Parts: sequence; structure tokens; C-alpha cells
Amino acid sequence: MEKQKTFFNYIADVFVIYGVIVFVYALLSLIIGDYISDYSSLFRLGSGGLSIATLLQLLLLAIIINIVKITFLTDRWIKNAPIFLRNLLFFLTIFGATAVLIVLFDWFPIHNWKAWVGFFLSYTISTIVSTLITRLKERAENNKMQAALDKYTKH
Repeated sequence: MEKQKTFFNYIADVFVIYGVIVFVYALLSLIIGDYISDYSSLFRLGSGGLSIATLLQLLLLAIIINIVKITFLTDRWIKNAPIFLRNLLFFLTIFGATAVLIVLFDWFPIHNWKAWVGFFLSYTISTIVSTLITRLKERAENNKMQAALDKYTKH
């Protein structure tokens, strides 16, 4: 059962997501920023960092991800949908929203099919890694709860 969240919990969730996104893009900026600075607005400063515009765009992405997470991955609005469908809708919605941001903010040339393939592959890989981490966390929490239940029933 999920505890009642306040506005500040949602803000904290946004900034956790934002922190992860900025960390990943900062690393990418250091590694490949100089090579693709003319190609992508995200890396316009090369390995010199991320621009204020990029940081604000990534904050918008974090806000969108949090809203979509609240919509599909909590019981707040959708209570009876299967978890697989909820996850599928979550990932498809984030994929679509990110594609819209790519076009709006010129993150890479929209007519370059290689860039879209790269986006699709990186999104798919990060989705798989995220799902695996989430499953491992759930499994660890379930094991912990089961151990506590076993301990309780023995007494």
C-alpha cells in the first residue's frame, strides 16, 4: 500500500529523475560532446558542459516522466489495468514525449535515420536496464517482507 504523497514528494521525485538524466548527459558530454557538438543541440558546448537551455529541456523531460509515472505506474488513476499494460503504456508514452522533444528542441537532425535508430536503441537499452533494476529492487523488498512474515509467523 502506497502512502499518501504530498506536492513536495512529487517535486522530490522529479529532481531524482532529473539528477539521473543530468548525470548521464554530463558523462556523455565529457565522452562524446566534442565529437557531436555541431550535430546535437544537447551537446552544443561539447565537453565544456551543458547549456542552461539544455538543462531546462532535461528538467521538462523529468517532469513529463514523473507525470506519466504517476498516471500509469501508481493506482492514483488506473486501478484495474494489468501491470504489463501499464508498463507498456508508460514506456510508449515516454518514447513519444521524448520524440516530440527531439523535434521541438532540435536534439538531433530529424531527417537523419541513423540518429533515430540510435535514439531507439539507446531508449530500448535504458528501458531494459531500468526494468531489470526495478525488478531486482522489488525482488529484494519481497524477500525482506517474506523473511519478516516468516519470522512473525514462527512466534
